[in-house]
Amino acid sequence: MHDRDCLHRFLFEHYPIRGHIVHLDAAWRALLEHREYPANIRDVLGEAAAASVLLAATLKFDGTLSLQLRGQGPMHLMLAQCSSDLGVRAVARYRDAVDRDDVEGSRLRTLSGAGNLTITLENEDLSQRYQGIVPLESDVLAECLQGYFENSEQLPTRLWLQADENGVSGMLLQRLSDDTVAGRVAKAGRPHALPNPEEIEDAWRRAQLMADTLKPGELRTLSDKQILQRVFAEDDIRMFESAPVFFRCRCSRERVIGMLRSLGADELRSILAERGHVEVRCDFCNRAYQFDTVDVEHLLSVGSHAERSGAMH
Repeated sequence: MHDRDCLHRFLFEHYPIRGHIVHLDAAWRALLEHREYPANIRDVLGEAAAASVLLAATLKFDGTLSLQLRGQGPMHLMLAQCSSDLGVRAVARYRDAVDRDDVEGSRLRTLSGAGNLTITLENEDLSQRYQGIVPLESDVLAECLQGYFENSEQLPTRLWLQADENGVSGMLLQRLSDDTVAGRVAKAGRPHALPNPEEIEDAWRRAQLMADTLKPGELRTLSDKQILQRVFAEDDIRMFESAPVFFRCRCSRERVIGMLRSLGADELRSILAERGHVEVRCDFCNRAYQFDTVDVEHLLSVGSHAERSGAMH
């Protein structure tokens, strides 16, 4: 039985290479619970969700990592987000006018059109924000992300992703700085002949080649221990305790109120006059937030008071 709804970290004992393996099962079903996507859009969204977890796990931060794809094709928007504690959510939007069979037969660049992939990292308090943009130059999401790392002067990174209606899985390999092994050996206090740069480069190439032999079905069905034994049988690998991965939507009434205030009083009162209430439905979890006339007038009055108070200071 493969590992479920968890992320395993592992590292190569003798080389500056680390990796992660992630699986989403119940979390994936919860993410899809209120959505029905064409198969290919669903699978690309699943790959993006897995990738967001794998990338977030490589960073030391308190906040959210986002993968966002925008384009002019049938799937004009896709967004996957993972928090620093591995809470994940994702959504895709596609044009209903497109024939579903055509969408299901399309590949990534056809789905998105002439699109870009944006990777954003935000601290929880929004005090810091980093953003990188990469054009979609491949039909495979993992290859697009590899191009991002190659062009952004970050650590060389490879991903392998798998998604279907039952679950999502992914593996990441990352080449660390050459002095990582030396520091690890010194900290452990055990003698070990350090590899030279040529040996390290050879190990990195070999690790990628071996990972390329991993079939999607194996990534989906084997346990993480079996995957590492199957792919890296010749290497000394240390696998750490798993961390739980879960679906979590961060929507709240307070966030929705802030969004409604930004629309302005005239727009909100126009919606009230037309519909009798204002309803906002979360794209990620489908939760509905409703506001009647009293609610809207209250949020507008509180917002106006806060603005006047801020102006006085």
